[in-house]
Amino acid sequence: MERKIAIKCCIDEISSGKFYEGNKEEMIPSYVLTKYGEKIFRVNIFGTVVDKFVSEDESYATLVLNDFSGAIRVKAFRDSVDKIKKVELGNNVVVIGKPRLWNNEIYVVLEIIRIIEDPNFENYRKLEILKKLLERKKIVAEIRALREKLDEESFKTYVEEKYGFSIDELEFILKEKEEKKDFKYYVLSIIKKLDKGDGVEIFEIFSAINLESSILDSILTELLNEGKIYEVEPGKIKVRS
Repeated sequence: MERKIAIKCCIDEISSGKFYEGNKEEMIPSYVLTKYGEKIFRVNIFGTVVDKFVSEDESYATLVLNDFSGAIRVKAFRDSVDKIKKVELGNNVVVIGKPRLWNNEIYVVLEIIRIIEDPNFENYRKLEILKKLLERKKIVAEIRALREKLDEESFKTYVEEKYGFSIDELEFILKEKEEKKDFKYYVLSIIKKLDKGDGVEIFEIFSAINLESSILDSILTELLNEGKIYEVEPGKIKVRS
């Protein structure tokens, strides 16, 4: 069976996704389908260790990782247990592994774990993932728009051929509602990056962010109402420190 690439993702993409069981005889691996339409066979996640357990006979161990989007359990068996024993509560780590399902809980079977000491790593990873999510959400938006234009049969045939989604996968993706919370962090990050000290002109923000004007305007309004940004002068925005 071909070894799949470990996809960089946030925890919520896995925990809120739908798990599809593979078939060893047909060489089909298990995967999680995210609500943004991405199939993840192996994960590459970053988070803080908030819980740790090692069994008395050291044949089994678990970690609970937390990131900006949620929490997930990481499990280790036999030889992999030693990898968890070296990790302490509060460590920031990158985990690579395979998603699995047990008792309706999606978890990750540990393959590789690495302690991260770079204080900037978290922000880089967040920005990287949120940029990816914006692209994935564009694909979902395109699919939603196609649904309005085509008849049901033509729509399903076209989407299956172009995007590779089965009818079951398609139904899962389309039932999910659009969320703005992960866009907000991305917008804040861009404003901080553009700010040279005296704030950022609103037109610069719209030029720098590839997002529909109505959505970006709504996000900026929410950030203003929440007090996360403010106007230093009319038409000029700054992130509140």
